[in-house]
Amino acid sequence: MALSVWVGRERFELGDAAFLKAFFSTVFAKIEAEDWGRSFPVLMRDLYSGRLSPEKVPTAAEELSRLREELKAHRPSDVVWDFEDRTRRPPWGNDISPHITSLANYFVTSDGKDLLEVLQNALTVAAQKHQDVVIR
Repeated sequence: MALSVWVGRERFELGDAAFLKAFFSTVFAKIEAEDWGRSFPVLMRDLYSGRLSPEKVPTAAEELSRLREELKAHRPSDVVWDFEDRTRRPPWGNDISPHITSLANYFVTSDGKDLLEVLQNALTVAAQKHQDVVIR
């Protein structure tokens, strides 16, 4: 089942649950030194839990911007598909587009969009409408 980010009635497609878990697993393992929410508490705790309140949207947007910069320092091969089972690998293995140069542009949604851009767009809409961001 595909997950989406919702802001009110506006939907932003993500992909399947394993894909989203891989994103958060990678942040946990490669950026946060395996201390969940240490560097990005709003993204890793609130958003990962499925709901981000309007009051936390500005902080989430700032965290997302910082996270993008930190992900640029990591090669695509640094991806962690599942923090609970480090033997799991992406279904496509190492067969990725040559356009993917770092973990900052590794995660592409099921409809072909950059995940970080999709999240940023959802946060922008949530800030404008002062609404929750919900993953479902």
